Amino acid sequence: MDGGERSASDLVGREREKALLARSLHDVRVDRRGTGVLLRGEAGIGKTALLAWTETRARRIGFTVLRAVGSEAEQGLAFGALHQVLWPLLDGDDTAEHADALYRALGLREGMPPGGFAVGAAALRMLADAARSGPLVLLLDDLQWVDASSATVFAFLRRRITDLPVLIVGAVRPEADADADAHDGWPADPVEVGALAHADAGELLRRRFPAMVATAANRVLDAADGNPLAVVELPVQLEEGHVEGLLPMPEMLPLGRRLERLFAGRINSLPPDALRVLLLSALCVGTAAGNAGAWLRAVSGDDAERTLAHIEASGLARLDESKALAFRHPLVRSAVIAAASGHDLRAAHRTLAETLLPDDPQRLVHEAAAAILPDENLAARLERAGRRLARRGGDAEGALLLDRAAALSPTPDRRARRLTWAAVMAARGGRLCFAAQLVDALKRGSVPADIAPLFGYAVVYVDQSHHVDFESSFTLLPEVLRALAQPGADSFGGLAEQVYFKLLLATSLTDDPRGWDALDRRLAMASPLGRLCYRAWVDPPRTAHGVAEELRTLLTDMSDEREAGDGWLALWTASAVDAADADLRRRFTGGHGYAMQGSLAKAERYQDFLRGNWDTAELCLREAQAADDIGYRSNALLFRFYYAHFLAGRGAEAELREIERSIRPVAATARMRFVLDNLTRLRGLAALGHGRYEEAYAHLTELTEPGVLPRRMPWFHLAFFDFVEAAVRTGRLAEARAHVAAGEAARMEKISDHHAFLLAAAAATTAPDQVADARFRDAYAVPGAAQWVFDMARLRLAHGSWLRRRHRAEARDVLREAHHTFRRLRADSWRQLAEQELRAAGDPVGAVGGSNTSLSAQELRIARLAAQGLSNKDIGQRLQLSPRTVSAHLYRIFPKLGITSRAAIGQALGSDS
Repeated sequence: MDGGERSASDLVGREREKALLARSLHDVRVDRRGTGVLLRGEAGIGKTALLAWTETRARRIGFTVLRAVGSEAEQGLAFGALHQVLWPLLDGDDTAEHADALYRALGLREGMPPGGFAVGAAALRMLADAARSGPLVLLLDDLQWVDASSATVFAFLRRRITDLPVLIVGAVRPEADADADAHDGWPADPVEVGALAHADAGELLRRRFPAMVATAANRVLDAADGNPLAVVELPVQLEEGHVEGLLPMPEMLPLGRRLERLFAGRINSLPPDALRVLLLSALCVGTAAGNAGAWLRAVSGDDAERTLAHIEASGLARLDESKALAFRHPLVRSAVIAAASGHDLRAAHRTLAETLLPDDPQRLVHEAAAAILPDENLAARLERAGRRLARRGGDAEGALLLDRAAALSPTPDRRARRLTWAAVMAARGGRLCFAAQLVDALKRGSVPADIAPLFGYAVVYVDQSHHVDFESSFTLLPEVLRALAQPGADSFGGLAEQVYFKLLLATSLTDDPRGWDALDRRLAMASPLGRLCYRAWVDPPRTAHGVAEELRTLLTDMSDEREAGDGWLALWTASAVDAADADLRRRFTGGHGYAMQGSLAKAERYQDFLRGNWDTAELCLREAQAADDIGYRSNALLFRFYYAHFLAGRGAEAELREIERSIRPVAATARMRFVLDNLTRLRGLAALGHGRYEEAYAHLTELTEPGVLPRRMPWFHLAFFDFVEAAVRTGRLAEARAHVAAGEAARMEKISDHHAFLLAAAAATTAPDQVADARFRDAYAVPGAAQWVFDMARLRLAHGSWLRRRHRAEARDVLREAHHTFRRLRADSWRQLAEQELRAAGDPVGAVGGSNTSLSAQELRIARLAAQGLSNKDIGQRLQLSPRTVSAHLYRIFPKLGITSRAAIGQALGSDS
């Protein structure tokens, strides 16, 4: 019987999802600010239907729609999905620099492929140009099958579209969460598309099969369990007697894998020609789907129309308006491939290979799939193609080609060499679980001596990032550096710099003396940036002077080509001295490999803490989960470690203890002194916020003695300020002043702006009364002091407290500023300290509970006018905004203030109103 084709207009239920998507479209169109939505749900649950609904609605209100569909068969084709999205935009001005970069990255133009950082930026520029004519929506279906290069560019775009009228909606299966390659880096909160409610599933069934009797319908609904695809597909298998209640219902197959088998019966009932056409289309979606007519004629000749009729009658696929063969659902494609014999699969791959150009990577994939015996010629071609993909940023896809090349290699040595390169590329491209599998396979055999340095690097990469184990860093990397320094040694494409970074990373995290010794011995072979990074971390109080300024100079003179290789070193250097600001990070945001994006995200989360962007705290946990999902366990630990900073700053000690329990054992096993010491520091910070000063002092003296700046303690400056405050608060003024004197003797202010500010702040809190007020004002005047939001608020609290004890009238103003910042940061323990001081100063503001005031200037103006009783229309007239825009702002203001009604705005604003 006819199940029909499910369309956007046939979408039943999904009111929550539709409302969210409609609101997202509205906000993007009205506010011209971009956002993203990720739909996650089981196969057949209705994600594609929601995308179709979004497309229909978007077109109706003036959006340009760009689409891409992930394909299992094209996962190895770098930027294949990006090509689908941008294709409609590529017929404009193709002389622009960004267009030229994309043409070369997509293989549409001759010339060297662009650098690894150019593709994301070029795609963003192309979207920005298109958005000038109207809002855009990008619909990305089956993200779990999108090639890794496209996926990371999409993630990059998702982060960078906030100032553009662009909406990105993706759809992904939940099983992709455990897949190392799935929607890498996608930062949006997933919208869980679950089963349809029983009533909605029943309505869908009645619409599609109105003649089905209640007993049969109930059996179908029970077996479908709310899966829309199962609801409409299961009845197709029934005989007419079942539908009409004349025959007893058969036992129904459950969902999941067995739903794919539901298609198998229909597949097996097709004639051979129809099966072959389906198989060709299933194996090569992008090309074969568009060549459906050609396949039909080639396979069936004069019977092409009959073959197409068989395919469409089966309901498995249909010829759409563009004359492409469209599968009803990705499950059909999977089922067609699963049902084919090995002989038929190889024959289909050979046919597809013959239609492509000799140097097309996809042709090589098909040739490899068709091969049975080792083939050095084909292996060598695969290797060359894989290296080309890696050079233009497609490390993940290059790894797949090198792995295939290894399988076809006729000798063990060649197989080992290709597997080693595959492991390195996989790790760089974010497929760390795959890299770990390749390394394990290599360890079971012998590795040729000439590839040993690269193999050592691959082993360490996996151990550091996947196993959170740094021992091999100190047993293997010093020897790798020695081998690479030999005259005539293979450079492996600049491997020495990356090895030096990996050794420096391991050493700075663990403080292992073997690492410092090896780094010092090989310092001469490091680049200027490598030597600068060494200075930043080896002994900061004594070696990091001028690092921040020198880094800015080096980056100014650095070419784009060098940026790709030195990005890790630059970010790690900047992280040592709190110089990874937005301008520096922007230089590397075009890099779409996970290794770079992960490093950027870690730097950004820590800078968010330092610079008061605490609303992003939860991103640490999302990034940690994403890192765990793709096997980057070390990154996951560090993201949780950065999250601990926000918790400590907010005085959330129960949550801080929970996070510490999750990471301290792993860090202890890995001997990560950097993490362990800073967790102790965070305990001290949390105790300071709760006024438990003796406890804070005890924690901080575990890290530093009075008047001593510890050797090889990165981020010593953070513990420095905390120690001085704890010492002052516990009456140990002599110890506090000795510590400040040590900082001044070490010329802390010459390391970075943050070091300079913390030294000045510490000096102010320990200054004699006759000069203390001037010292506080000197600290406020340190260049860039305002950017260290939390530390500045702590300084104002200390200053206001000093002024209050001396009955100075300005104490209230200073304390109010500190109080306002702590409220905005939701640093409740520190807010309460500020309120205590304000009450002691006789200020009633101190008695007012803290509400969330993380409103933009425009939002605050609108909230204040609404609190005065003005309507949206009146507010719009005053601020020259439309009533609809005012309404959109209020929609965002309510949750920020923790309210649900307009009447509560005044009370929520408190003194601010």
